[in-house]
Amino acid sequence: MTLRVKTNGGLPRRDVERPHRDPTSLSSWGLAIAKALEARGIQAPPLFALAGLDFAAVDDPDARYPVSATSLLWRLAVEATHDPSFGLEVARYTSPMTFHALGFSLAASGSVREALDRMVRYYRLVSDITTIRFEERGPTYRIEVLTEAGTHPGIEAIDAVVAVAVRLCRSLTDRQFSPIAVELRRTAPRDPSPFFRCFRAPITFGASADALTLPKAKCDERVQGANPEIARANDLVAAQALARWDRAQFADRARILVMDRLATGAPSQAEVARALGMSPRALQRRLSLETTTYAALVDDTRRELALAYLREGRHSMTDIGYLLGFSGAASFTRAFRRWTGQTPSEYQRSA
Repeated sequence: MTLRVKTNGGLPRRDVERPHRDPTSLSSWGLAIAKALEARGIQAPPLFALAGLDFAAVDDPDARYPVSATSLLWRLAVEATHDPSFGLEVARYTSPMTFHALGFSLAASGSVREALDRMVRYYRLVSDITTIRFEERGPTYRIEVLTEAGTHPGIEAIDAVVAVAVRLCRSLTDRQFSPIAVELRRTAPRDPSPFFRCFRAPITFGASADALTLPKAKCDERVQGANPEIARANDLVAAQALARWDRAQFADRARILVMDRLATGAPSQAEVARALGMSPRALQRRLSLETTTYAALVDDTRRELALAYLREGRHSMTDIGYLLGFSGAASFTRAFRRWTGQTPSEYQRSA
């Protein structure tokens, strides 16, 4: 079957350049899309399947979807709902959990200004083709959504990001908060009233940027009940996660997911593939390009961790076997002898 979906061909490229990789976004965006669809009485899983996305991955906080597939999902959702403002609706179904640790940092920020600074630093954890530019302009702040040159997540996705930014401002100040002006590169929909209801501000469609102009004085006000400790702790989690994804080759990204899950048993190839937003067969093809297999990746990860745990000397053999996802100490010992020709105890004494 050939699926034809209308695309937005008129959007200009932006100015963010990075080394080529398959761009991804957190699958939790998919959960917000699914909730918005179901609120309209539309079943989400069939649309995910048409877009080539594993619907089960929406429940995995570390899973990521290819942006090319999520762009298709956005268009399918708009066609199913007959609503060109569907991105604004999806923004209503987001929560701090939609944005990994960044969401909790934003919610605990001491001011809108602090929250926007955090979006600038960490938003690419949410989507690695999107960055946020934030600057002061006299009595106002301007926040702009930039996408990597030659790519675009879909106009509905940008609508949702801009709407989420306004919702964040209102959650940290009050429900009466409104931007001074809104700029959107998209063309004006036939009925723009949902946009005016959402933003409660002048809107320029067909603009040269996707941006908000915000009142500086309001954004600088301190937030009652802010929690700097929680914000800083989640900043660290977000920074570490972003650094891992920025540096990692594909096999390294899969290895990170394996390491995070080993304590509950070695994850299956299907589970890791789902967390990466692809099929098990596609995962194996990608790993083969980096001259490895999924089985070898799991085995190597276990071996490296085992050697590190034994050198540290802080864990019992039973604990190490558990941390590496083995069924018991005996199975761990057999695997270790295969790796090194020694038992774990022998290696630890020599180390």
